[in-house]
Amino acid sequence: MNELLAEFLRGYTATNDWALIMPEIMLAILALGLLGAEMVLPPSKQSLIPRLAIWGQVFVLAVTWTASSLFGFQEQSIFSGLIYQSDITQIMRAFFLASSIFVCYLGHIYLSKQSLAKTEFYHLVILIAAGLMLLVQSSNFIMLFVALETVTVGFYVLVAYCRTSALSLESGLKYLILGAMSSAILLFGIVLLYGIAGNPELMGSSKDALNYRDLMTFIMLNPDNLIVKIGALLVVAGLCFKIGAVPFQIWVPDVYQGAPTPVTAYLAVASKAAGFIVLMQLVTGPFLGLSGILIPFLSFIAAATILFGNIAAVTQRNVKRLMGLSGIAHAGYLLVGVVACFHVPWAIYAVIFYLVTYLLASFAVFGVMGIVAGSDDADQEFEDYANFSKKRPFLGGVLVVGLGSLAGIPPLGGFIGKLFIFVAAYQAGLYGLLGISIVGVAISIYYYFGWIREAFFSQSSDEVVQEAPRHDTAADRIFLGAIVLATVLIGIYPAVFPVMP
Repeated sequence: MNELLAEFLRGYTATNDWALIMPEIMLAILALGLLGAEMVLPPSKQSLIPRLAIWGQVFVLAVTWTASSLFGFQEQSIFSGLIYQSDITQIMRAFFLASSIFVCYLGHIYLSKQSLAKTEFYHLVILIAAGLMLLVQSSNFIMLFVALETVTVGFYVLVAYCRTSALSLESGLKYLILGAMSSAILLFGIVLLYGIAGNPELMGSSKDALNYRDLMTFIMLNPDNLIVKIGALLVVAGLCFKIGAVPFQIWVPDVYQGAPTPVTAYLAVASKAAGFIVLMQLVTGPFLGLSGILIPFLSFIAAATILFGNIAAVTQRNVKRLMGLSGIAHAGYLLVGVVACFHVPWAIYAVIFYLVTYLLASFAVFGVMGIVAGSDDADQEFEDYANFSKKRPFLGGVLVVGLGSLAGIPPLGGFIGKLFIFVAAYQAGLYGLLGISIVGVAISIYYYFGWIREAFFSQSSDEVVQEAPRHDTAADRIFLGAIVLATVLIGIYPAVFPVMP
């Protein structure tokens, strides 16, 4: 009996290769190291902690990318099928590391204005980054759910991190309740799929139905099974909450407004990106046999998301809520790319390219907002940016580039990102979605340029302008200048970012 158990364990762990998840392990060590550093460093040296967090992640990113370039990267399944690594997951690991670095920098700006615990903020941000990296590498529903909940619990804390703000606490409670509901929906769908795929009376049944590959085989043989369809739709619905798609978008404006600005940026970029990568892995993997029901389902959600996000943002004056509503619209454009993945294989790369341009544009805008905001960053209105270009010309320029890229104005990166999505939609024959997307872009120009008009052409008196408690430093200019340069460069020469095959 002992020999059989030992043989089973040896076979089960034969594919365990810890070196292949070394970036995630290094992030976990870094996060724990920050807590240890806070304990041993004297108060006069506590300012080193944000630097350790940022440069530690830069080191991890450099090591990861260098190792991949020098030794190549091979698609492989490891840890007995829990994790599957590919060129896409490798790109997304770098994406989440970059997002975490940007958030830590914005967090340093935010926490300098607050009397809040600092080390714990960076600790949570880094752990969430590691969780996101594992999430997009999941090839088993067990791994997916554990990684997803690790990320979600971290966000529960970060959204309500400003415990002195009633709006932050309220948004944290809303995110907790709705997030728990979405996790329950997702888990119920997984349970249905696992139960029906393990039925020995059906073709292709498997004892390991939580594995994507085995589940794909089963669904291909039983595409008309009602429980299979319900289970898949519930899983997709649970993911739609994470990306802020209609009708699961109700939390977005309130949470984006109440959460600290760096956390809002993290939710808007990294959390959304992870949700879309997981969704694409499912629709091009285990759920591929359900294209007949998923294409109309996702198409309807995409159209409704684009229209709702853009129309609701038109009358919005609070800039954080505006970014939340516009983020809903961007989720709709990305869903168009997801639907196109059923027919156009390269559409997945178009979605990744769009996510990269969205990252750059979003952090440019949130970077400006973080610098401009006072101790209470939830109530930034258009009026606070009156005559902004005259008071802060550099930040005004960064704001224009970020908003212009989000609006899809050439020659900025956001224009190329939207163009790739639209071309993929055209090749997939999604003409209705393409038309709705173009209408959405036209509407978005109104509210994005309304913000730009307020910053550059407002005739308000100087007394109306919000006096920012923090002036942009040389580090701020380098940080934001690099983002602007990358946004322009990727728009003029998209091949500088080798995503498209």
